[in-house]
Amino acid sequence: MTGRTTGLKAAAAIGVLAVGLAACGGGSGGSGGSDDGKPKKGGTLKLVGAGGQDNLDPTSAYSTVSSAFQRTYARQLFAYPASKDPKAASTPVPDAAAEMPTMDNGGISKDGLTYKIKVRQGIMWDTQPARPMVAGDFVRAFKHMCNPASPVGAPNYYVPNIKGMQAYCDPYLKNKKLQQDTKGMEDYENSHDISGVKALDDYTIQFTLTKPASDFISLLGMTFASAVPVEYYKYVPNTPDEFRHLVSAGPYKITVFNPGKQIVLEKNTNWKQDSDPLRHQYVDRIEVTEGQESPETVQQQLEGGNADISLDQPVPASALGRLAKSNDPNLTVNGPPISNPYLVFNFKSPNANKAMSKLKVRQAIEYAINKVALARIYGGPKYNTPLNTVIPPDSVGYQDYNLYPTNGSQGDPAKCKSMLAEAGYPNGFKLKAAYRQAGNHPAIFQSYAQDMKACGITVEGVPVPQADFYTQFLQKTDNTTAGKWDVAAPGWVPDWFGNNGRAVVSPLFDGRNWADGTSNYGDYDSPITNGLIDKALTAKTVDEASNYWHQADQQIMKDAAIVPFMAQKTPWYHSSRVKGATWLPIAQQFDYTNLWLSGSGS
Repeated sequence: MTGRTTGLKAAAAIGVLAVGLAACGGGSGGSGGSDDGKPKKGGTLKLVGAGGQDNLDPTSAYSTVSSAFQRTYARQLFAYPASKDPKAASTPVPDAAAEMPTMDNGGISKDGLTYKIKVRQGIMWDTQPARPMVAGDFVRAFKHMCNPASPVGAPNYYVPNIKGMQAYCDPYLKNKKLQQDTKGMEDYENSHDISGVKALDDYTIQFTLTKPASDFISLLGMTFASAVPVEYYKYVPNTPDEFRHLVSAGPYKITVFNPGKQIVLEKNTNWKQDSDPLRHQYVDRIEVTEGQESPETVQQQLEGGNADISLDQPVPASALGRLAKSNDPNLTVNGPPISNPYLVFNFKSPNANKAMSKLKVRQAIEYAINKVALARIYGGPKYNTPLNTVIPPDSVGYQDYNLYPTNGSQGDPAKCKSMLAEAGYPNGFKLKAAYRQAGNHPAIFQSYAQDMKACGITVEGVPVPQADFYTQFLQKTDNTTAGKWDVAAPGWVPDWFGNNGRAVVSPLFDGRNWADGTSNYGDYDSPITNGLIDKALTAKTVDEASNYWHQADQQIMKDAAIVPFMAQKTPWYHSSRVKGATWLPIAQQFDYTNLWLSGSGS
């Protein structure tokens, strides 16, 4: 997840965490059970962290912290199960959908363009009186994605791919007069239709695509595609007033929203277990205390039993070794891994006679980097392994290969020097490296700057505040073309795992849509890569798409568009009373709806 807006917030958050994202791998919680090994009900789950949650609206919220919250109150047609099995945790299954559509059962047309999905009956909104969730609530979700007040965070997932959505969205988004006009937004959505999104009856919705998309079920599993109740028309989207009146269809509902200080969720009494195959309602209450900026302080609270789970702060590097050495059962190591951080080149920079635009220079730097040293900064090889590909393990298209091998992945300064001489830089040159002033990022900068110095490149650091690193610096094209940076080390968290090339390769390396807000920070633009992306996106099967994504990976690495550093897993900790904790990849967090608390008077 940074550059799309999601990737942006998610990867930014992950970068601060000094750990990565993902899920699968380990994720067991403590003893894995309550006092008697069985789930129990009751108690208050206490979350603590920096917080400052800025968006809880499923239509537009685009961060992993938001995804963790939305698991408790939002429903999608498809979602991800809480599972210790990596493959299962990354495979969407029916949530509000009654079944998985296939060509065999008539849910997907033979040309791959039409999806007919049955909605599960018995799901009730937290309204008085209780009202059933119907297909029209999902039709409304897609209409609401283009509201001008707070539109969907990743429009390219949906707008170009669903028939008629572009024509519906363009005039709606451009109507700035509607930004604060709730009645105007309601009138527009009720008087305009998306031809490719139809409710055939109360419990059947049909999508018509502009081109085949083998990952369409994954797109429907994004929280953006959560059902939207009519009550949301009463409030301006993405405002505290809306957050205080969110209507739940999950096991919990928000009852207190005090920005930057506290969020409280309590049981949704309209929720029934037999209507929800993925969630449970074990704890009575979830209390979130925000404003805790220090990972060390948060860790002390977790180990002391004053809090249960960190909302958004990492296990401090100072604690990792101690916890691992003692085999603390409350420390988990979670996958699948992500590429976080990685070194990206600015192809537009005029500096050093446009050095970054020269293939031999970029390839020389590929050989310069000591990836083992970088991994140590994030806790060492147990949590991070050297990565040599664009696509990390457990994402579609991943195959292990290495175009720039060095002894033990520790760099080869001599090879770097010789290639720089061939490129016309026998005495090296100077470059600017932008880095975040937070977490492990200054240390990451110092490490790769030292590697480059060993082969003759002088690196000038450009420190950027964490909050500005993406939106106000890397994603501003004026900064890129002006050469305010030559290299930088962002991170990327995919929006989903498994068949996720659209969420990895496309946003980072498709050069056709380079503009402010892009995640292709340095404007890498290869016609070969772009063509392979197109073929992958329109593939009818995952296997076919996987082959194209791998070919795109190889081309990007031949072009040396980035230097992958490490495949990073996420160490995360919970208090000893938390049981059954299971890592949820899409949220980069334990699933709050599938854990319980041990002991009495919790």
